[in-house]
Amino acid sequence: MTKTNSKAVASSKKVTTTFAYDISEQLRTPEEMAAYLDAWLEEAPDDATGIARALGDIARAKGMTQVARDAGLSRESLYKALGENGNPTFATVLKVARALGVRFHAQVA
Repeated sequence: MTKTNSKAVASSKKVTTTFAYDISEQLRTPEEMAAYLDAWLEEAPDDATGIARALGDIARAKGMTQVARDAGLSRESLYKALGENGNPTFATVLKVARALGVRFHAQVA
């Protein structure tokens, strides 16, 4: 049986550093924001929570405080409604969409 130098083995291991990915940092233009929301509506039309989170991502990209003000809501309630466990009313969704400068439209399925 051979002895191994544990220090040599430990020092040869590479440490990987990870960072949390935040999509809101990638949404820079109104066109990118609209395309992101449209992709959610197209790919997961029945995922109300995901669509609400997408609105939240766009709101963070634009600035949550300003979006809340434009929507006539408190910043805290906006975070809560559009967060991971949020369940916004349709009225809230419409207010936020208007504040974000995006519109929903209907088409034949």
